[in-house]
Amino acid sequence: MSERLLARLAESHRPVTRVQLFLTTGEVIDLEHTGGSVTVDRGQAIRRTCTVTVADPSVIPRTPADQLATYGARLRISRGVDYGDGSEELVPLGVYRLDSVDGDVSEGPVNLQGKDLSAIVADDKLTEPYSATGTVVGAVTALIQRSLPDADVISLIDDAAIGRRTFDVQADPWVGAQEIAAAAGAEVYANADGVFVIATLPDLLTADPVWAVEAVDGGVYIKANRGMASEKVHNGILARGENTSDNIPPVSWLAVDDDPGSPTYWGGPFGRRPDFYSSSTLTTLAACQQAAVLKLRQAKSPNASGDISALPNPALEPGDVIRVTHEDDTRELHQVAALTIPLDQSGDMPISTISAKEDG
Repeated sequence: MSERLLARLAESHRPVTRVQLFLTTGEVIDLEHTGGSVTVDRGQAIRRTCTVTVADPSVIPRTPADQLATYGARLRISRGVDYGDGSEELVPLGVYRLDSVDGDVSEGPVNLQGKDLSAIVADDKLTEPYSATGTVVGAVTALIQRSLPDADVISLIDDAAIGRRTFDVQADPWVGAQEIAAAAGAEVYANADGVFVIATLPDLLTADPVWAVEAVDGGVYIKANRGMASEKVHNGILARGENTSDNIPPVSWLAVDDDPGSPTYWGGPFGRRPDFYSSSTLTTLAACQQAAVLKLRQAKSPNASGDISALPNPALEPGDVIRVTHEDDTRELHQVAALTIPLDQSGDMPISTISAKEDG
């Protein structure tokens, strides 16, 4: 996304959205749509989902030929800005497997729903035992390309060796890919371009903010809620690995919140509240440490949590750090956990955060 588009988001502008339907016949249809949304949530196994509302009921498949063209079809969605000078800029919001089409066959409207391409991997359950071995990147790529041979997989991590992991019949390969990525302290997901990415979660304490959400004239801030909760919060993760098939001895690593200034400091007033993670892919102390640190970032209580509503930014992603300035001039750094981007002209963008801290 260009600096020009980022600046225009806070100004008066005409949003532009584009929805393309790719049928299995090779035909590509630009769908005239009246609404819908894209939700991106790193807390869900399938990170991206979409709903598109179309006025024309002819998109409902009625014949066997229609159904054949629709089953396996994909949606590509974008949102951006019309600059008013004859040019526009669009940002991708995802590539989706079309999962359902329903509506009034005579008058419409019709709702289309989809999930990102990781759903194809997840639904391709194992029909025979499967062994993953080698390295994190190689094993994750093999699981993804087992279902999507042409899938692009990008690694943004330092690769690491894993122990042999055998998955049973009926196992979910996408869950397996996530387990293997965790051995390198990473996560795997389908991005806005439909490319699979293996990456670590940015550290809130060190990452640079990518966007300012400010309650000032010309700002994108609409409203915000703050809260704290300790249910299902852990301040320590014990990661363990044991691989008897490769005759590798057990290894383990305990990662704890060791910041004395943190409200969830291990052994502080919050107490000790460990959780546990184990996988045969973890064969070294370093692998256990990386997995434990990743899981701790996900499980540790934040100083504060937030639900923010802002003008839509189609380039925002889970893991991004944003600087929020409230109406009372207090500032916080938040890390995005989930967001919903509207496909209509007037909707706002709800954002929930993983964690937040005061920004001095």
